[in-house]
Amino acid sequence: MKENISETYFIEKLTEAKTHFERALDCKHTEFDDLYPYMIEHPQFFWYKRYVAWSELLTVVKLCSELSVNWQEQFSEKQAEYIQKRVMSSKVLDYWYETKEHVS
Repeated sequence: MKENISETYFIEKLTEAKTHFERALDCKHTEFDDLYPYMIEHPQFFWYKRYVAWSELLTVVKLCSELSVNWQEQFSEKQAEYIQKRVMSSKVLDYWYETKEHVS
């Protein structure tokens, strides 16, 4: 089955999921805002938005792993470690970026 699936496709999906998570982490606009515009009024919105983006990222990573697509190259060593632990802890939220560079 892997012959029918492009590795490039999964790397693109991985990049999209990473960008989505980072935009949610930075409280920037994501597709989620368009799907649930009423949520902006609720205090738990940003937490939930991050949770949804984190879940998406873990799902794409899981698919990449199952298909032997090297997903780790897209992340720093620390970020890959957070992903492998699978738990979106305060450590992930506080230290995802090892530098001050954030997604645009």
